[in-house]
Amino acid sequence: MARVKLRVLQDMNQTELEEKLSELKSELIKLKSEKAKGTLKKETGSIKWIRRDIARILTILRGKKV
Repeated sequence: MARVKLRVLQDMNQTELEEKLSELKSELIKLKSEKAKGTLKKETGSIKWIRRDIARILTILRGKKV
């Protein structure tokens, strides 16, 4: 999965951000389960970036609610 730029996230509306958030959360769950099983190969570093993207989306969503 490709990383999303901050500018692109800021231009998205609330429903698009929520969809992207759920997509990233499901991807994170999948990667964490693979890591726990020991079948995760080259994508170990992507867990870090997915977590950061989730935090970035949550920050933008909270800012748009105000």
